Amino acid sequence: MDSRRKFIQQSSALGLSHLLLPSFLAKASPKENAPSSKWADGSRLVVSISMQFESGGEPENAESPFPQNLEKGYRDLPAKTWYEYGYKEGIPRMLDNWDRHGVKVTSHMVGTAVLKNPQLAREIVERGHEAAAHGMNWSSQYNLPYEQEKKFIKDGVDAIKNITGFNAIGYNANWLRRGENTLNILQELGFKYHIDDLSRDEPFVIKVNQKDFAVVPYTLRNNDILLIEGKNFSTDQFFNQVKAEFDQLYFESHFKRRMLSISFHDRIGGTPQMVKSTYDLIKYIQSHKGVSFKRKDEIASIALNDVNTIRE
Repeated sequence: MDSRRKFIQQSSALGLSHLLLPSFLAKASPKENAPSSKWADGSRLVVSISMQFESGGEPENAESPFPQNLEKGYRDLPAKTWYEYGYKEGIPRMLDNWDRHGVKVTSHMVGTAVLKNPQLAREIVERGHEAAAHGMNWSSQYNLPYEQEKKFIKDGVDAIKNITGFNAIGYNANWLRRGENTLNILQELGFKYHIDDLSRDEPFVIKVNQKDFAVVPYTLRNNDILLIEGKNFSTDQFFNQVKAEFDQLYFESHFKRRMLSISFHDRIGGTPQMVKSTYDLIKYIQSHKGVSFKRKDEIASIALNDVNTIRE
C-alpha cells in the first residue's frame, strides 16, 4: 500500500510539473540534443531593430490615418502634422529609450527627410546608431530604368553622407519593392547588404555580380506600421505578438541560428504608449541569457565572414 501511495504521489508531481511548462517546451524537441548553432560572437539569439526615419520626406497628401476623401487641389493639413510628429517627438523619444537599455539600432533614412531635419539625422549617428539608406524619397524604384534607379539610390546615400558623415552600406526599398536591377546597383555602389526579404529568420548570403552580398531579413509580423497603424492593434497586442515570436525563436536558438527582427516608424513607434510598451518588451528580452542587440551592419558583417552562414 505504501509503495502504491508513493507511486501515485510521484506521478501526480510529475504530471503537475508538465502542466507548468509552456506547451511547446513540455515536449522534447527531436533536435534538442543537437549541437548548438550559435552566432560567431557567441550570442544565442540576435535582436535586430529598425527605426524608420521617413517623416519630412513624404509626398504631398501622403496616406495617413485620416479618411482619404479630400477633394483634389487641397492640402491635407492635419495629415501633415501627423507626419511632423515623427521628427518632433517620435524619434527623439525612441532615441532616449534605446539609451535607457543600452541598445543600438539601424535607422533607415529617406534622403529628403534627412535634408529637412539634418540636426536630428546627425544626432542619430552621434548616439551610435547605424544610418542605412531608404531611397531619396517615397517614390517607387522597381519601375525605373537602370541609370535612373542608380541615381535615385545614390542621391539618398549622398544626402546621408553629406549631413551625417556616415557611409550607408545597407538598403531598404520603399515597401520592400526592389526591382530586377536593384541588387546589381547596390553591389556596384558599394553596399554590403539589403533587408527587402522575408524568407528567413536569420541572415544569409547570396551572390550578386559574382560577389558575396548579405541579406538581413526584415519583418512584417513585428512591424508597427502593419500592426498598430494597419490593423489597429493595441500596444498590449503588439507586446504579446512580439513576445510570442521571441519566445519561439529563443527556443529554436538552442539548435539553430536565430534572429528576431522588429520594426518601428518615427510617427508610430515613437508615441508615448508604444515607447512604454517597447521599453517593457526590451526589458523582458534582455532578461534572457545569450541575447544581444545588434545593428544590421554588424549582423551583415558577421554573416559575410562566417563560413557557417547559409549561402544561396
